[in-house]
Amino acid sequence: MKKFDYTITDPIGLHARPAGLFVRAASAYESNVTIHKGEKSADAKKIFAVMGMAVKCNETISVTVEGGDEDAAAKGLATFMADNF
Repeated sequence: MKKFDYTITDPIGLHARPAGLFVRAASAYESNVTIHKGEKSADAKKIFAVMGMAVKCNETISVTVEGGDEDAAAKGLATFMADNF
C-alpha cells in the first residue's frame, strides 16, 4: 500500500472537470485508488464519489493506492495532481 497527501491549489477546488480528469487518470491503473478527506473516503475511479467529497482549494486530501501496480500508480497520480491541481 502506498499513500501520499496533496493540497489542492486549483482556485475552484476539485470540481467536475478536474474530478473527471483525476478519475480518468486513476482508472488507468489496476490498483484500487481511494481519496480521503477528514472522515470521508471515496473510490477515485468513480466520478460522483470524487465530486461528492467537495474538496475545496487549500484542502488536503490523502490518496491511498493498493494493488499490483501501486508503485507506478502512486507516482503517476502524484505527478498528475501536481501538474493539474
